[in-house]
Amino acid sequence: MARTREFDTEAAVSRAMELFWTRGYEATSVRDLTGHLGIGQGSLYAAFGDKDGLYRAALEHYRTTLAAAALRSLEEGADARSAIRTMLVERVRIAAGDDGRGCLAVNAACERLPQDAATRRTVRDMQDASRDALAEVLRAAAERGEIARRHDPDTLAAFLVTFLNGLLVSAKITPDARTLEPLMEVALAALD
Repeated sequence: MARTREFDTEAAVSRAMELFWTRGYEATSVRDLTGHLGIGQGSLYAAFGDKDGLYRAALEHYRTTLAAAALRSLEEGADARSAIRTMLVERVRIAAGDDGRGCLAVNAACERLPQDAATRRTVRDMQDASRDALAEVLRAAAERGEIARRHDPDTLAAFLVTFLNGLLVSAKITPDARTLEPLMEVALAALD
């Protein structure tokens, strides 16, 4: 008779996400994971297949929690410029935290690509969702006259995502959100 799982897999994925985010995939061993999660190696393999399976689950958890929350924040802004500024500031604040651990998705792209096709798909899905959400906000803002119509909303959204990716890498190098905030104003000038 198979043993029942004796740990909360959702909590384990969340804790693994934090460890991968702080250390990266390569620097995180199975021993590190089992110690951090408080589970045996057999339990990890039974639940996730292997370290890679747990990493994919952690990236997916990041996508459905933190990345999704960032996109929801775009919908809550009074106007497009303030909504985008708030999203950028919050993402940089998180990335600069914990001595500059960055963004898990950007870290994954830098560490695991081009070899890891599954990570590429997950990160691309996050990037596409960000671009699409920004394009929708920009399209509506242009219709309301809040921003200039000189740029295509899809191109402007792609620029903002690309800018944000670079900013998130910079937050690892200079883990001080206040130092990076003036750069956001330069990027937001593209809305004029």
